[in-house]
Amino acid sequence: MSQRPNGSRRGPYSCISALAIAAALFAIAALTSLPSKAAMSGTRASTAQTASTTQLAVEGNMPPLDGATAWINSQPLKADELRGKVVLIEFWTYTCINWRRQLPYVRAWADKYRDKGLVVIGVHSPEFAFEKNIDNVRRATKEIRVQYPVAVDSDHAIWRAFENEYWPALYFVDTQGRIRHHQFGEGDYEQSETVIKRLLAEAGASGIGGGLASVTGEGPEAAADWDDLGSPENYLGYGQTENFASPSGPVRDKAHAYATPAHLSLNQWALRGDWTIRKDATLLNDATGQLTYRFHARDLHLVMGPSVPGKRVRFRVLIDGHVPGAAHGADVDEQGYGTMSEQRMYQLIRQSKPIRDRDFTINFLDPGAEAFCFTFG
Repeated sequence: MSQRPNGSRRGPYSCISALAIAAALFAIAALTSLPSKAAMSGTRASTAQTASTTQLAVEGNMPPLDGATAWINSQPLKADELRGKVVLIEFWTYTCINWRRQLPYVRAWADKYRDKGLVVIGVHSPEFAFEKNIDNVRRATKEIRVQYPVAVDSDHAIWRAFENEYWPALYFVDTQGRIRHHQFGEGDYEQSETVIKRLLAEAGASGIGGGLASVTGEGPEAAADWDDLGSPENYLGYGQTENFASPSGPVRDKAHAYATPAHLSLNQWALRGDWTIRKDATLLNDATGQLTYRFHARDLHLVMGPSVPGKRVRFRVLIDGHVPGAAHGADVDEQGYGTMSEQRMYQLIRQSKPIRDRDFTINFLDPGAEAFCFTFG
């Protein structure tokens, strides 16, 4: 997988935290003394300086939103129609855990500053093929409670116009249509809200106040336990996967009977049963099959779903060979049972401290399961 800031995916198309971007770029700048580039020129990050005390440079003009294939929660919005408003552009894709953890903040800003002149626009630029399906995007937008306007960017036209590389990514636009700040990845929420307030103040808004929005993320939207996070995301298609440990290795694009080794090292994974490993995902061919992953994190999520839309696939998860009990995630019960009927991110484990290396196992009890990507928190 490509190198990216912690707390995001980097596109094409992968989800990031601002801290890692800032550290990496600070080190590069210190070594090379290169001047900073404009906002549209590639990977950058915010510095530790607060937006309340630094000058917000003009990073470029906001590109048009004409490439949207559809709009949700709004009629189509044109860049020139947004002049006079402070605009927050948010790039997201609904299976991205980093975006899910950022969402409560964006949702809170949209509510708090709407009457002050802020317009939040989500740009849904898909990572997986099933995220291009407009019905899937509409369902996710409703279920995850994204209530501000969403430009459906299934062809990545807006993504390319912004020269964006990350989920999630925020672009802060002033009333003259100029990009004045950006944020790649989750984190730096106080700075981001301060930028919003600065731009609203520049526009003459009153009654903004000095406090920040009160935000509490719940379920998958809760902040990651960064101190105990020892497992990076891992894709399950052969195009990007790492640490596959079944003895035969991955057999590309062909049905194959896999076995699980007696022991997995940290962040290794393995299959048992008849599976087909494709470039983008792993597909279960038999009536039953098993996927095992050794991980170190509070939360474990799996992007998965039935290969046939609308089909229901039952599954059961275990941790170290036992039912999860109180460590079950939002999408399973204490006995580890769950059912998937749509392609999305499922939260399967949320455990309490102490966090240590654990063996996660998911047993699929019906055929037709597809698994795309593990993420952790």
